[in-house]
Amino acid sequence: MIIVSLTICLSLLVLSLLMPSLMLLLEVVSSFSWQYSDQPPPVLGDESVLAVLIPAHNEAEGISQTLEGLLPYLRSQDILLVVADNCTDETAAVARSHGATVVERFSTDQRGKGYALDYGLSQLQLNPPDIVILMDADCDVKPDTISLLASHALSTQRPVQANYLIEQPRTTSLKSFISAFAIKVKNLVRPLGLKQLGLPCLLTGTGIALPWALSRTVTVASGHIAEDMKWGLDLALAGHPPTFLPNAQVTSRLPSQEEAARVQRTRWEHGHLQIIREYLPQLLIKALSQGRGELLALALDIAILPLSLLVLSWSVITVISLLLAAISGSWLAFNLGLVTGGAIFLAVILAWYGYGRSELSFYQLIMVPVYVIWKVPVYLAFLVRPEQRWVRTRRD
Repeated sequence: MIIVSLTICLSLLVLSLLMPSLMLLLEVVSSFSWQYSDQPPPVLGDESVLAVLIPAHNEAEGISQTLEGLLPYLRSQDILLVVADNCTDETAAVARSHGATVVERFSTDQRGKGYALDYGLSQLQLNPPDIVILMDADCDVKPDTISLLASHALSTQRPVQANYLIEQPRTTSLKSFISAFAIKVKNLVRPLGLKQLGLPCLLTGTGIALPWALSRTVTVASGHIAEDMKWGLDLALAGHPPTFLPNAQVTSRLPSQEEAARVQRTRWEHGHLQIIREYLPQLLIKALSQGRGELLALALDIAILPLSLLVLSWSVITVISLLLAAISGSWLAFNLGLVTGGAIFLAVILAWYGYGRSELSFYQLIMVPVYVIWKVPVYLAFLVRPEQRWVRTRRD
């Protein structure tokens, strides 16, 4: 009886990995049907007003590059607003010297990007724009990105997520190359596949455009370490699911110092795991009770574990399933595990072949198990002491 119970429990556990793994494979395969359009970007009407909102905490060293990259794409009626949030450096002065409107915010209790964004939106509410675009202070935009985001948000009346990637690391660290590839799968390949399937995407942090009417429908004021993902899910639950715009490209500068990169990865992955715990049940319940397929798709999407944790979880469960099968003679859980592993393996290989070969060699790809082992302490830390506070990533 105990063996039967263990087999059932283990089979259910494997299924909880199988469904998101099949979703991952579907997203990767679907992404291959997208074709880049070289049509000229739409022109914003002279009557529309655009606001670019930048939350910045101690970004004096890098915000100049961001502002200089944005200014050529803003018109005379547009607004460039920087929220210098709990800054102890010259962020505010540097931003003002580049012509940005700057508001300063100080709070010992409410710390985090979400609170800074909410403060900036409340300032814009005094004279609301038609469109607001949210950018991080360490990002660079490709030509036409701003006009593409704004015009798409206006035409669809939905939140829009740009193609947000991390610049290629300048180091030769295997961790950095594999991490950059994993981020590319998460921020480009998977949203692209969802777009091709006619499904919404998650918000990934920067390069986000919203019609002003939607910007205050749900609150962004929180200290959640995955405030972007949380905000996108709140918008989707409220009936405004985000859409992906691959032609609009934003890049973030990856810290080359190992400790800074480790802190950043920990924050991202702990935040994702917290989102799964907090949002997966309510997404599933509302998707089934309200018949909303887009919420079911988002539920399956957020249930896809970070790539290294997905591989690690599958490996552990498959080994346990094999041991149980050898004892009991029941191969159900193990066979389901093989299907799950096949889906994961095929998804990774296809994503690498289609999007990662120029940046990640096949030798580096097959070293993923080493990378997975290196990430074990990050996941153990989530079980013992999960990251709860938003911590700014230290720049170079």
